[in-house]
Amino acid sequence: MNIDNIEEEIRRLKKEKNAVLLVHNYQRPEVQDIADLLGDSLGLSKKAAETDADMIIFCGVRFMAETAKILSPEKKTLQPRKEAGCPMANMVTAEDVRRLKTEYPDARVVSYVNTNADVKAESDVCCTSANAIEVVKNIEAERVIFVPDRNLGSYVQKFVNKEMILWDGYCYVHENITKEDVLKAKEKFPDALVLVHPECNPPVIDEADEVLSTGGMVNFAKKSDKRRFLIGTEEGIMYRLKKENPKKEFYPAGKPRVCWDMKLTTIYDVYLALEEERFSIELSKEIMISARKALNAMLKYT
Repeated sequence: MNIDNIEEEIRRLKKEKNAVLLVHNYQRPEVQDIADLLGDSLGLSKKAAETDADMIIFCGVRFMAETAKILSPEKKTLQPRKEAGCPMANMVTAEDVRRLKTEYPDARVVSYVNTNADVKAESDVCCTSANAIEVVKNIEAERVIFVPDRNLGSYVQKFVNKEMILWDGYCYVHENITKEDVLKAKEKFPDALVLVHPECNPPVIDEADEVLSTGGMVNFAKKSDKRRFLIGTEEGIMYRLKKENPKKEFYPAGKPRVCWDMKLTTIYDVYLALEEERFSIELSKEIMISARKALNAMLKYT
């Protein structure tokens, strides 16, 4: 089956099964091209919850599909590649969070949305890379346990007058973007604006003109009157940025960095997910209820 036939079959199956196809900004170009909704993880889940779809196909990693299921428990939620996980999300467990809460009983727990469902269920509130500062500022506590990303946590720490207990997790993709990478790219393109993700190391963030989520990068690039940009995040977003801004130039801030889990999903996997209704996200009622409370507590800051 060639790609045109697969796309036609995907369109047919989506209509037949009243399905909506959510695709993260880091996915392969051919998967991005067939998306009903393209964006970052929480934004996609929120939009999906607003649709009348009976089924969600989430092209991303496990925690993203879980979040979609938590916000739309009545919808059948499928992840085309069940082994696509997030190494950073897997760096912290629910047991770790329970231990921290015992060790710091006066602290509140803020978990990055890039966590697994059982960790969200142990949290007081979730946050995104875009609203983490506002969430931590406004949570009613002077001491905050922040999991799992130490880099996002240290970025937030600059803007809040609270004690933050940072878990030692990280995104290996953003961790591999170095200050030297960025400086070399700036030498090559001195007129370019540097946009980096807050999951990057502090020395990289210090070199940035703007620190933005993937959704923030997309919006900023569209609105900016600048013509050239250096992008410090996973390379998959470059396809969308170039496609939506054909008169502007986008270059990686150093060597292109790849999330291999994000690249597992192929267009054929999407077809099989729809055809065979695989692989369904199943979570316990208790975890979904508790995790939804933490997500809903965050939504007023988005």
